[in-house]
Amino acid sequence: MENRIKTLFAEKQQGLLSVYFTAGFPNLNDTVPIILELEKNGVDLIEVGMPFSDPLADGPTIQQSSDIALKNGMTIPKLFEQLQDIRKHTQIPLVLMGYLNPVMQYGVERFCQKAKEIGIDGVILPDLPLSDYVREFKGIFEENGLSKIFLVTPQTPEQRIREIDSHTNGFVYMVSSASTTGSTTGKAVANTDYFDRVAKMGLRNPGLIGFGIHNKDTFGQACNHAKGAIIGSAFIKALSQEGDLKQNISSFIQSLRN
Repeated sequence: MENRIKTLFAEKQQGLLSVYFTAGFPNLNDTVPIILELEKNGVDLIEVGMPFSDPLADGPTIQQSSDIALKNGMTIPKLFEQLQDIRKHTQIPLVLMGYLNPVMQYGVERFCQKAKEIGIDGVILPDLPLSDYVREFKGIFEENGLSKIFLVTPQTPEQRIREIDSHTNGFVYMVSSASTTGSTTGKAVANTDYFDRVAKMGLRNPGLIGFGIHNKDTFGQACNHAKGAIIGSAFIKALSQEGDLKQNISSFIQSLRN
């Protein structure tokens, strides 16, 4: 079956909106309703966070949502159970994002097989080194039709970016200058030289910009330098608000577009 991520980028050239949220937050059984509501509001790609007790790349907002999700009882087996029938309801590209430790505990091969079975399109594991992936896991991911998406930063050398590009088949996650997710100090996309440098490299994979994208302005700026942008912490904050969950989702997504 054609990978939904590849199909998305082939069909939509600009202004892609990818949204991250933590599975099991704000409540344990909110995972599927959030996915369906995001799709209904025109989101292009969804990153479902697998909560972990020590999320190194995440800022305080996502860390807190992870803590709550874990307390709610969210685990990888629970998430797979929740997503078991997701492809009966939506064909939106879905990426699982988390950390290596819980995936190793579950079993990498078993994890990839289960992800394929329920229709997951890609996986982001920021703490899995490229060399380890290529040596130990690449075959398993490819066998199960999963795109392994890597992060690059303004400090990543060109040779490294090209190496990452050659070993992945989804998109390149371009981290803005913020060191952790959710940072809104200064301009989230101030590092335009870096984005333009990557754009000129002619990579085979498209790029999405993440970390620090939090409103219509920063989303628009990011879209000027890449195929689109990823929003995480700002969306988690929207989910944390009082009131109706679906209304909060709709209001937030519409605020980025209108």
